[in-house]
Amino acid sequence: MKRFILAITGASGVCYAKRLFDVLQPLAELHVVLSERGVELLKLELDLSPSYFKKENATVYKNSKINTSIASGSFKTDGMVIVPASMGTVGRIAAGISSSLVERAADVVLKEKGKLIIVPREAPFSTIHLKNMLALDQAGGLILPANPGFYNNPKSVGDLVDFVVARILDQLGVDQGIVPPYSA
Repeated sequence: MKRFILAITGASGVCYAKRLFDVLQPLAELHVVLSERGVELLKLELDLSPSYFKKENATVYKNSKINTSIASGSFKTDGMVIVPASMGTVGRIAAGISSSLVERAADVVLKEKGKLIIVPREAPFSTIHLKNMLALDQAGGLILPANPGFYNNPKSVGDLVDFVVARILDQLGVDQGIVPPYSA
């Protein structure tokens, strides 16, 4: 069974994290971390609490609890996804600051040459945002903006969310049947 870390930070777009969790939960061991602002947005945008993620194959951590297994290089993972990724979180990880569990886990994934997928949901990007994302890309992270495609003729917001989640799953190497590949 694959093992993934899912981090939810304080940017709008927690629907992406929820959908990713729902798809991965029956297939993988999940380790979920929510920032304080991520918890607020989960309530605001979806009327959910962190207890939603307390399901089979899933462990939920407090962002303030840095002394956990996922903060160690000995914790082997098949990838970490930060979705949605706030620009504050992106900046701190790019600067090597590990003052929270999300930041420390991401730092560990990068130093261990693992797969770190960062899904920013911000517009427009400032020069500082772009430089921070470039630094993370150069350090081995993958920047996957929450930009849905429209060539598959989406019929609902759920279709738009699925497009982005399918791209994340593709990058994680997880077979997904939610969005068919593009064909001309």
